[in-house]
Amino acid sequence: MVKKKQGFAFENSLAELETLVEKMESGDLSLEQSLQAFEQGISLTRECQQALSSAEQKVQLLVQRNDKLSVEPFPDSDDQ
Repeated sequence: MVKKKQGFAFENSLAELETLVEKMESGDLSLEQSLQAFEQGISLTRECQQALSSAEQKVQLLVQRNDKLSVEPFPDSDDQ
């Protein structure tokens, strides 16, 4: 069984982002709470975009291998 790296969980972050949007759309938050939720939402959005970009690069590497299917470690953004 393959172990997943601990760290960013895309699905959890996306669910958290959806929850934040629902709270903000409800109109029950104060201005300060709305600003905090917005800031957190921006952070989650950037993390999700980075994860999607990394996944896209990995797929492109696999596709470029023509008929050879080999997996190479892809440098994480933290390694740069």
